[in-house]
Amino acid sequence: MNNSSLLLGVMSGTSLDGIDIILIDQNNQSIKIIEFIHMPYNENIKKDFLSLHSGQKSDLEHSIQMSISHAKITANGIKKILRKHKLKAENVKCIGYHGQTIRHYPKSGYSVQLGNANLLAELTNITVVSDFRNRDIVAGGQGAPLVPAFHNEFFSKKNKNRVIINIGGISNITYLPRNKKIIGFDCGPGNMLLDQWIKIQQNKNFDNHGGWAKSGKLVDDLLHNFKKDLFFKKKPPKSTGRELFNIDWLNKFDIMSHPAKDVQRTILELTVVTINDAIRNFCPGVDEIYICGGGSKNKFLIDRLEGISGLNINTTDKLNVPSQQVEAAAFAWLAKKCIQKQFNNSPDVTGSKGPRILGAIHYS
Repeated sequence: MNNSSLLLGVMSGTSLDGIDIILIDQNNQSIKIIEFIHMPYNENIKKDFLSLHSGQKSDLEHSIQMSISHAKITANGIKKILRKHKLKAENVKCIGYHGQTIRHYPKSGYSVQLGNANLLAELTNITVVSDFRNRDIVAGGQGAPLVPAFHNEFFSKKNKNRVIINIGGISNITYLPRNKKIIGFDCGPGNMLLDQWIKIQQNKNFDNHGGWAKSGKLVDDLLHNFKKDLFFKKKPPKSTGRELFNIDWLNKFDIMSHPAKDVQRTILELTVVTINDAIRNFCPGVDEIYICGGGSKNKFLIDRLEGISGLNINTTDKLNVPSQQVEAAAFAWLAKKCIQKQFNNSPDVTGSKGPRILGAIHYS
């Protein structure tokens, strides 16, 4: 077995902005981040992935070609990192390869991430671990969120009740209470609806610092109707994705009858209040809140969340893992646990029947 402490983690989130790749040196409970790069999707790649999210039957060949494209982009990023640090393939233990989710239906017994792990192993000559979600799902779990196990390993503190909020395309939280079982679940939309609405209205990929949302007015009735969705009433464990929260979901609420910036403001408020409701209902006695993911860069969103929660919010940079690098690092760690035949799911979080080893191994 390769005993190297160097690990690569690869994450492509529901925001569909690109591929995050991280190289870490992990010994016991310490992580040293050596390199992180983001490989952005071009508009054609993003459109192709979006087309595969639809509820209609997708072109099988198209899915296969997108998996190959994803692996090639990832391999190019990994080779770039190895060249920069003068490393060889044999210097790295493994790659944790999440892939790009296009379907997440745990109730139906499956989750689909596009990405060709066999090709990635072939192109890099490094062992690849992929398909982390489905082992948990067939054991009765949601298959998501998976990162709370990583949060617990590296961010928990015995004398603090900590909440870790991840805002990517979807918002999810992890509660790390003092001497109690952790919980974690998806709260609802994060950046997904905000990004999609500003793309439609202004052809921008995201709302920089939440500036456009801040310029709008909150539409109380619209927010009230948003919150009627049954997902928000479900108790954990629960997970969601673009299958539910998409432009068709928004269009159910007659959004075109409101000024576009007011819709953006109200979508942002939905993200904020559903996170706050989740914390209030399921995370008693919170001492500290840390945030990660792309939403950590949305200043107006963070200001609103601090205002509603009454607590200061720091990024995970203060816990020694930069806020936009947490998930990629987590999948590097999950891969290592898989290769070492150690349980790496969180039954209390996902609702699975018990501890399982997540991941399929593709040897170099």
